[in-house]
Amino acid sequence: MSQVFTEIGMCLERGDAPAVEEKVRAALEEGHSPLEIIQRGLVAPMEDIGVRFRDGELFVPEVLVAARAMQAGMGILKPLLSESDKASRAGIVVIGTVQGDIHDIGKNLVAMLLEGAGFEVIDVGIDVKPEAFVEAVKEHKADILGLSALLTTTMPAFKDVMAALEEAGIRSQVKVMVGGAPVTAEFAEKVGADGYAEDGPTAVDVARQLVS
Repeated sequence: MSQVFTEIGMCLERGDAPAVEEKVRAALEEGHSPLEIIQRGLVAPMEDIGVRFRDGELFVPEVLVAARAMQAGMGILKPLLSESDKASRAGIVVIGTVQGDIHDIGKNLVAMLLEGAGFEVIDVGIDVKPEAFVEAVKEHKADILGLSALLTTTMPAFKDVMAALEEAGIRSQVKVMVGGAPVTAEFAEKVGADGYAEDGPTAVDVARQLVS
């Protein structure tokens, strides 16, 4: 493995965004393609960090700083990707917190881990209306729609989003994943979701299954 990829991984783990940017530029100068740098320098170390988080060796703050550092590297590489590079990515995910709920730490973590696993992620934010989710799915031709909620009072919004997808005639075109502290597998089934994840690393596994 090229030394520069090892160095990017070490900088990622420290959450050192400027160093990640510097090493990514160095990898480009060495002649590595943007897609290779994403896969070997950013995605592979982030997957390892995700596994260690799942196993209790790392905690949310450490994963968040690593993911932000990864995004700094992605910021350099994304504009350089060719259309064929983009087509080879794992899939497109639109993700957001449902209407009435402004919590975003869990959603942000899942979004970052999905991006670290090679998905293109469009984060539509918090307190998102059903119609806005529908528009984002249409605009980005999403493979997966990820819905998050932390408050039990906002859980009915999941049903509203599902109804909006049906009404727009696009429910069959997108897989829907749900998650958040009050959400259970039973609830996910009840609202008609295609997948449920209780944490970030599980969300990555579920997303991969949904697009396979």
